[in-house]
Amino acid sequence: MLPWSGSALGLADLGFVSGRARPFVIGIVGAQNAGKTTLLGAWYLLLGRGLANLGGRRFAGSYSLSGWEAVAGAMRWAPGHPPRFPPHTSSRSGRAPGMLHLALRDEDQGRPVDYLFTDAPGEWFQKWAVNADSQEGIGARWVSDHADAFLVVADREALSGEAMGSARGSLQLLARRLGSELRERPVALVWTKADVKIAPAMSTAIRKAVFDVMPSATEFSVSVIDQSEGDPALSEGTGLVDLLRWAVDLQRPTVKLPPPMATSEDPLFVYGSRR
Repeated sequence: MLPWSGSALGLADLGFVSGRARPFVIGIVGAQNAGKTTLLGAWYLLLGRGLANLGGRRFAGSYSLSGWEAVAGAMRWAPGHPPRFPPHTSSRSGRAPGMLHLALRDEDQGRPVDYLFTDAPGEWFQKWAVNADSQEGIGARWVSDHADAFLVVADREALSGEAMGSARGSLQLLARRLGSELRERPVALVWTKADVKIAPAMSTAIRKAVFDVMPSATEFSVSVIDQSEGDPALSEGTGLVDLLRWAVDLQRPTVKLPPPMATSEDPLFVYGSRR
């Protein structure tokens, strides 16, 4: 029996995922129904169809294929049924989000690198944005503490609808909370549903809320709708591959060791020796 089920991973599963090396954790944060799970499903379908050009990286396995299928299955065409969006991620109790695992192999280096993408309900982040110590937002706190990089999802549909004021306030509050916890980690502002138009004043307000507290943030606009006029069978959506490439291009800070201060040329005795 395998030590994993193939579903989204939890804390108990991190041990064998981390056996090769510490995986990169990509925290996807945003309000409910903002498109966080749809983003994950779209990436999975692009990888499965060979349409995600990741600059020499290729799919090398996953411990959570059933979890990926669960979020992407509804987005496939089926006879007599149009594609749908994934179901809402339920706001279940828990101390950590579900995580979808992806291993990519670099053609030059030859070794796989592991990534974990969080799939957490938006309600967690809304509670955490208001109160960092909220028990209802403890899963969002886990993402804040352990992620190597963040995608802040801004839902253009919500920011142009009847509740645009509430959506703007929630996103501004979330940006301030994340900015106070960032610790110089990479962050991207991701406009989902890029085909939906919003007022220029609204986009300016959201950018100001994000870049005032996270000035090094990168900006992307994504949509599952391809706005080009190419072959629909080869559709990559809009901006999806660029965002995924940014996420997998992350590098952790390295430490430069001082030159050894020793007279011995034997590598076993170089460090720790004295002249």
